[in-house]
Amino acid sequence: MSRPRIVCIIGPTASGKSALALELAERFSGEIVSADSRQVYRRLDLGTAKPSAAERARVAHHCLDLVDPGCAFDVARFREAGTSAIVDIAARGKTAVVAGGTGLYVRVLLRGLCPAPPASPALRTALRRLLNVRGAPALHRALAALDPESAGRIGAHDGVRILRALEVGVVSGIPLSRWQADHGFAERPYDALVIGLERPVAELDARIVERARAMVDGGLVEEVRTLRDQGFAADAPGLCAVGYREMRAHLDGESDLETATAAMVLATRRFAKRQRTWFRREPDVLWRHPERDRAAIVESVAAFLAGTAPAVPARA
Repeated sequence: MSRPRIVCIIGPTASGKSALALELAERFSGEIVSADSRQVYRRLDLGTAKPSAAERARVAHHCLDLVDPGCAFDVARFREAGTSAIVDIAARGKTAVVAGGTGLYVRVLLRGLCPAPPASPALRTALRRLLNVRGAPALHRALAALDPESAGRIGAHDGVRILRALEVGVVSGIPLSRWQADHGFAERPYDALVIGLERPVAELDARIVERARAMVDGGLVEEVRTLRDQGFAADAPGLCAVGYREMRAHLDGESDLETATAAMVLATRRFAKRQRTWFRREPDVLWRHPERDRAAIVESVAAFLAGTAPAVPARA
């Protein structure tokens, strides 16, 4: 039985993944599978650049709005949801277009999930208590002592992944990074064409500034205020995302709006740098500029889906 052919659009935040995925899905009878660890949260719309109602009406989207902001969501749950979506899309004779900037989500979808130990409820509760009291950066420093390689790949404010890496190391006595290295992510459930979007750093930085300002002008502060008024704590799993942290600090009187927006831009640029580093390590990526190379991208996707060309490895 042949494996489904899917198209993946990856790259740093603000690189243009969503617009390209929408265009490709419309051209090639596709549906979009989001690989974004923040768009899985309901009510987080503006700050996650979630597709609008109009965009969802144009093309079906999957893996959006799966849990409330107060709920933890891990990569295993994403793989289950993403795999289910791809199987459903393929069964209906359509093309799955996976699009997102969460590198680990894309990796496990395409190459399998590392069989690390399951969650330990007691330890998870204790670690979450520490997270609430000491903050994610403090636990990140603890992870750096336990598993430097994992700490180097996980952001200092990514509480969900920090907790999971600590949990695996403590429960098994083996660092998560070693579990992942031994697994090798060698599964291949799909034939995938992976297109990475690359822009010059200065160009991407300008887009990040423009998008941050558009989010604030479009009502991001009001979105965060509503979440706060609904009782979601500042350290809720969904609210640890860039943008939500900074706007919550503004609402709590810790900064003015200009300072909060500047902090959001800086954090987004740092996040984009980590994304570029992650994706550059991934194999078999066709790197393209989303505007200058648009025609070449469409041609590559058409040939791949027609079976006349294989996925193209990254250029040197």
